[in-house]
Formats: sequence, structure tokens, C-alpha cells
Amino acid sequence: MGNAQSGGIPREILDDLKLTTRFSESEITQWYENFQKQCPTGRITLQQFEEIYGKFFPDSDATTYAQHVFRSFDANDDGTLDFKEYVVALHMTSSGKSTLKLEWAFSLFDVDKNGYVTKPEVIELSQAIFKLIPKDKQTSLPNDESTPEKRAEKLWAIFDKKDNERVAEGEFIEAIQSSDDGLRLIQYDHK
Repeated sequence: MGNAQSGGIPREILDDLKLTTRFSESEITQWYENFQKQCPTGRITLQQFEEIYGKFFPDSDATTYAQHVFRSFDANDDGTLDFKEYVVALHMTSSGKSTLKLEWAFSLFDVDKNGYVTKPEVIELSQAIFKLIPKDKQTSLPNDESTPEKRAEKLWAIFDKKDNERVAEGEFIEAIQSSDDGLRLIQYDHK
């Protein structure tokens, strides 16, 4: 093992997170200290993750979306995330258009983890994303995005697929990158 950093975070985890996220050493160290206090086992449960994620969206219901985010980062399906998975989840879910973030977004929409996104999965995630939008902001959305179903239809149209077809990862990333609306429709930037 490497040298421990102040706050007890192992140096190799700190260095890795500094390279793979936009967070500073002091931010990561502070989060690690808080994580250790809240999760003395070194693992965070879905319920704890929902509570933390909900604080980022105080005026809306982030529970369903948090469940999808958690699922997409719980690679071994053990029902928990370790500190590194947790910080990467926070980093990846922040706004951005990099291919890496779009690869993660694909895994978020691939609910059944079969390597493809279907229209029912787009509808399911659109419903979760819509719940992130505060009620007062929902009323000012364009008419073709004013319900989760309308947003899902608009997003599905970007993929240029029939209702019963499916979208592979490369197609998903290419369509989102080449669409002005795509990135906005696969996330809710609450800032």
C-alpha cells in the first residue's frame, strides 16, 4: 500500500481520483473524511446515496434518478459503493460532454445492462430526470418537453430509430454529440 494522506485516504486512491476527476486534493480529502464518518464500513448503501444525492436537488425528487445512478456504478451488484466509486459517480454525473461521460450516460440508460438502449428504457430514464426538475421550472419547459413522455419522444427521435429498435453505445454517443438537444435531454443541469 502507498502512504496515507492526511485524513487517512490512501495516496494511490487520492492520486487516481485527482487524475480521473475535476476535484482538487483538498476536496477529495474532505469528502473522504466525511465519507468515513458517515460510512464507517467504507461502503455506502443505496439509501445513503439517495439521501446524499437528494441534497443536490433540494427542490425536486431525485430518488429515482439516484437509484439509476447508483445501479450504473455498482459494477459488482453488491448493493454498495466504495469511496472511489462514490467520487467517480459524483464526477461523472456533473455536466459535461466528454466521451467518457457519454459512455457513462449510455450505461445509465441501459437499465437491463444488455448493451443496448431501447425506447422503454429512454422513457424510464426520462421520467426519472423529469422528477429532478423543480415543479416551478417544469411549467416553463417548451411544449415538446413539458412531460417525461414528450421528452422521451424528442430524445428517441434523435436516435432515428423505430419504436421497437434499439441503440448501441456508439450510436448513442454519436447521436448525443451531434445533437444540440441531445445532451440537455439526457440530464438535468440544476445550476
